[in-house]
Amino acid sequence: MAKKSTDTSSTPSESAAAILTGMQSAGMGSLAWLGTTWIERMSDVTAEWLDFVTDRIKEDVATQHQILHCKDVAELQKIQIAFFQRAVEQYQAETGKLVEMSSKLFEGTEDGVEITPPKRHSTPV
Repeated sequence: MAKKSTDTSSTPSESAAAILTGMQSAGMGSLAWLGTTWIERMSDVTAEWLDFVTDRIKEDVATQHQILHCKDVAELQKIQIAFFQRAVEQYQAETGKLVEMSSKLFEGTEDGVEITPPKRHSTPV
């Protein structure tokens, strides 16, 4: 049985550096070519997703509140139908936003320099 590491002395920045080093040694190469523009855009995508999830949780809570206070089965069905219709519409709209944002992740930077990954040899060196 493997022992669990109990060393918690590393800082978050050391942990992040270790993850990037591991990715580089696994064959991803240097990630410096991504640049700050990619990081900012990725941050925007993440923020958009988290905002969406937060809004959906609020919708879930509101729907649960309505369900707890409904008086009959017909009212319950209306609440559930409205919930699912809103959910489908919101998920479709959010998917469109995320696809558009993701498609722009690797477009050029603000100064017009194209972001391209480093060239790799076709045969091992």
